[in-house]
Amino acid sequence: MSRDNKGFEHYFASAPKSEARFGLVRTCLCGKSFEFLTASSVFSKRRVDSGTRLLIESMVLPKAGYVLDIGCGYGVVGIVAAALNAKLSVVMTDVNMRAVRLARRNVELNQVVNAEVRYGYLYEPVEGLVFNCVLSNPPVSAGMDTVKAIVKEAPKIMADKASFQMVIRSKIGAKVLPSVFNETFGNCAVLARESGYRVLMGSL
Repeated sequence: MSRDNKGFEHYFASAPKSEARFGLVRTCLCGKSFEFLTASSVFSKRRVDSGTRLLIESMVLPKAGYVLDIGCGYGVVGIVAAALNAKLSVVMTDVNMRAVRLARRNVELNQVVNAEVRYGYLYEPVEGLVFNCVLSNPPVSAGMDTVKAIVKEAPKIMADKASFQMVIRSKIGAKVLPSVFNETFGNCAVLARESGYRVLMGSL
């Protein structure tokens, strides 16, 4: 089981063993109202965090096609993307089974019919699929090697002219990740900067 330095169960654990303490987050994103069921041992259980909000408000979605939200948590990014464009087919994945269950409940709660949630590590749950857009608020606490792997392995499931968009704390990834994006995609753009976060985009 993954635990942080304070001994708390880490949200990147595949099967959290702590008793689930549930909550409900009500918020407005991209001009639409949403409700999200949350629980202990998932990321940002009390509110939609600033990084996720910045990614959502700045993300560039295709007009149609397939979108992947990798490391979806309780489903905020993928659900908003699906709600914004009914022509998108959204797949959300997470290694945390509690988060997967919550995301599935939240798909139903927000009445989005063009989204599904899969359990598994990184890109394993979507092997064989091809996406026009990949979105990620990565599990930084799992280590920078995991974050880098999310970037480096993305092209294998991306279509031609697809984009990869990731939000990261500026003080953590600003010096390292742009070079990883450039090595992987041959380019790196900054879509947004705010509240100590930045959204990076690489395109094929």
